[in-house]
Amino acid sequence: MSADADYADAPRIPPIPPRPPHRPAGPAPDEDPKTTVLRPVPAEPPRPPAGRSPPRPPRPPSRPRRPPPPRPSRTRPHPGPHRAPPVDDPAAAGQATPPHPRTEPPAAPPPPAPAPPRSFRDTAAFHLANSAALWDDARATAPRTPRHPPAPEPPPAPDRPSTPAHPTGVEAEPRRPLADRLPGNRVVAAAVSLVLGIGLIAGAAAGSWLTDTPAKGTPTPEAVFARGRDAWRNTPVDALFPRTVEGLAAGPGGADRTWIRIAVAPDTGCTPAAEGPLAKELAPAGCARLLRATYVDATRTGVITVGAQTTQADRSKMMDLNARFSTNDLATRSALMPPPLAAKGTAAEDFGPAQRASWTIRVLTDVPVVVYAVSGFADGREVADPQPADAAVQPGTATAPAEAGLGHDAKGLADKISTTFRTASGLPAQPTEQAP
Repeated sequence: MSADADYADAPRIPPIPPRPPHRPAGPAPDEDPKTTVLRPVPAEPPRPPAGRSPPRPPRPPSRPRRPPPPRPSRTRPHPGPHRAPPVDDPAAAGQATPPHPRTEPPAAPPPPAPAPPRSFRDTAAFHLANSAALWDDARATAPRTPRHPPAPEPPPAPDRPSTPAHPTGVEAEPRRPLADRLPGNRVVAAAVSLVLGIGLIAGAAAGSWLTDTPAKGTPTPEAVFARGRDAWRNTPVDALFPRTVEGLAAGPGGADRTWIRIAVAPDTGCTPAAEGPLAKELAPAGCARLLRATYVDATRTGVITVGAQTTQADRSKMMDLNARFSTNDLATRSALMPPPLAAKGTAAEDFGPAQRASWTIRVLTDVPVVVYAVSGFADGREVADPQPADAAVQPGTATAPAEAGLGHDAKGLADKISTTFRTASGLPAQPTEQAP
């Protein structure tokens, strides 16, 4: 497009027109009036004297900037050969014909919105802007021809494959797709069940992998018995004789009891000095080692000595020993009462044979261990009539050991130490064996 089209709507100062040729003052009778309207020719100006340059015409007043016309929504086509219809009447075109320089009054004020000079209406930009509407109307009424013809649509595919005719001439029923033959609910239920099953299997595998010890079967009684023979040397003393033992519902009337360890004797052999007359009754089973410890209750009114003798007998001999103690009531004989462990500088310092109030003896059969316990008063008082723990724990017993809870102390602490030896031998915690 030409430069005139770029500046068709922009306000600018028109250039100084060249010197026109000499023409008569008025229009010729045979001159075309349209040419006069589109391009007026001014009269011949007076010639300046020789040696002077012609005076410059006065500058037209500045015109306000007119907003650019809105662009059509479609692409403007290339301008055609036709032009906008000529304008015969200047007033119909929306522009006033400027008066002749000789007749224009010098004091007339400029119009409020002067139109561009008539000379711009004879440019290519003016005709191009005014012919856009004609082009748009022609394109809107003309039929549109697609650039590329549409591709032919493929023939619709059959929903189901054709089924060959039956050999006998009867057409077989077409086979339905899998989605039609399987209900949706069954498919969803099967998928959910599969996911849940995989999740459960994975969770079980992860749980067994994360645990410290893999799941194993219960050890055989022979393995437990053999391991219990060495529990006294392979297990720390704090595991066999804990520093604090909690007895839930082990006291009179189902009260909780707490026992605190105050002394531990060095491991020694099974001699009459350590066990008294009880050593003679346990001699048939043999003696591997003897461990003893003394506890005090939370109120420091009772003291309890616990002993654990590891034997050299096998399972059958331990069962024979248990049967002999049960048949002959050896565990309830006061002559076989275990001796106490009196530790200097402790609450059991005055715990001697005369202070013994209650006792119990347990011959275990699943491990080669004999556990016993004897209790008394911490203040050193003597007890004239000691009572076995099984009798002192019976409801309604009015003896001194029963009312002071010394029978509960001996029985409850013997149960706890029996459990620690069973646990050290590989057995889980279980109810203690009844005293013979």
